[in-house]
Amino acid sequence: MRGPHNIWRLARTGATFERTGAMGAVLEAMEAPRAIRIAARVLGWPLKWFGLRGDPSMPPVPRALQALGPAYIKFGQILSTRPDVVGPEMALELQVLQDKLPPFPTTDARRVVAEELGQPLEAVFSDFSEPVAAASIAQVHRATLKESGRDVAVKILRPGIDRAFRKDVDAFHLMATLIETLSPSSRRLRPRDVIDHFEGVVLQELDLRIEASAAGEFFANTEADEGFVVPKVEWGMSSRRMMVLGWADGLPLSDLDAINAAGHDKVGLARTALQMFLRHALRDGYFHADMHQGNLKVAPNGDLVALDFGIMGRLDEYTRRVYAEILMGFIRKDYRRVAEVHFEAGYVPADRDVAEFAQALRSVGEPIFGMEASKISMGRLLAFLFEVTERFGMETRTELILLQRTMVVVEGVGRSLDPDLNIWAAARPVVEEYIARNIGPQAVARDLWRTALVLSRFGPRLPQLAEAALIAQAHPERPKRENRWPERVLLGGGGLALGLAAALIWAAF
Repeated sequence: MRGPHNIWRLARTGATFERTGAMGAVLEAMEAPRAIRIAARVLGWPLKWFGLRGDPSMPPVPRALQALGPAYIKFGQILSTRPDVVGPEMALELQVLQDKLPPFPTTDARRVVAEELGQPLEAVFSDFSEPVAAASIAQVHRATLKESGRDVAVKILRPGIDRAFRKDVDAFHLMATLIETLSPSSRRLRPRDVIDHFEGVVLQELDLRIEASAAGEFFANTEADEGFVVPKVEWGMSSRRMMVLGWADGLPLSDLDAINAAGHDKVGLARTALQMFLRHALRDGYFHADMHQGNLKVAPNGDLVALDFGIMGRLDEYTRRVYAEILMGFIRKDYRRVAEVHFEAGYVPADRDVAEFAQALRSVGEPIFGMEASKISMGRLLAFLFEVTERFGMETRTELILLQRTMVVVEGVGRSLDPDLNIWAAARPVVEEYIARNIGPQAVARDLWRTALVLSRFGPRLPQLAEAALIAQAHPERPKRENRWPERVLLGGGGLALGLAAALIWAAF
């Protein structure tokens, strides 16, 4: 579908950006050459009256994206998670984008439910409300299960949204190609890669089974977390176009007047939001990456309830340990250790000087620690850290950027509840708890035991591998196999890991 027929969509997009004042901001962020900027303004000015006006109260770029519709809104939301592409200022600006749109008719929603269930809606639900929330991709209804009487939230894809998104994404691909062709300097931002990333994210969100899976995994990870609730997925009623979760009563976290009137502990809620985010990122390596006020509620008993699992972040175990050591190093002001962790992890090239890097890190940490507790920002610390590491040759790591962006959002949530929130005091016990369990002798023993378990699966093959190795040694004239590292790892590393694991277990008893 990509091709010249998308030119009209691009013309409308350009006209809207010109009319809303977003064109200049975008060209500036892309560092477009002066000739390109002048040409864009000259060509865009006569067409701007064909563009959409948008909401004048919004900043220019979010205003243009909001006016252009669902795909553009979602694109802006995803770009807000990529300050490495659009810069920290525009990423922050894009966070104001709200995913609220007029709902589609309830009759259409009831039809989709009946089609997905394969039976009349009335056979499953005794009550089915009008929309309680409507976003760019789907809308939510409150319903009551006929069999159990329990209330549930039914999320339903907008009819035809799949085709509509694909049309706009095709136009985005053409736009990215034109940008790279006309402005070679913009290639450092990898426009086509950004669109490919956006397309992958959206295609997942257009299948609610993926979000249901994310909600199910998050529920399993957090079920025992006191003060934090994730609604349970109703798997038997969830499908590609429909997702059913347990209904969560509560007040929106953005309604501070109602929270005050209900007598909830705002200071406690602020600490819970920050600590739960860090705990999920470090302990589980799986965190809610869109924890703004619109996706959080306060339950009647004071618990924090998380909603909307379309954007989730994941960290592997090694990255979690590195991240925890970096945070703890800053908390303790041990900049040398923070520098060493970066080198050990391979984030910074080995030919750089550790002492110089530690000195640069001090320039990041000391000004922040000199601030009042209410002004300290871990998100700002991470942003400064990325600037320094980039100067020392560290490549962009998207998983850490998503973590940093979410940290900024969670800090904003916390400070809206408690302006005097001490970020470091709230974070320290979570980081220390993780380090105590995952860095040290216990972690070494656990890692060796896991290694032994993995290698033990190859037990039945060890005799054959040993025999093959002995034959090869006794007959060196025979042709050698090109790749023998698996045998060496299994025989040498396996024996070492099993021996160490046995010694540690013996010592424990």
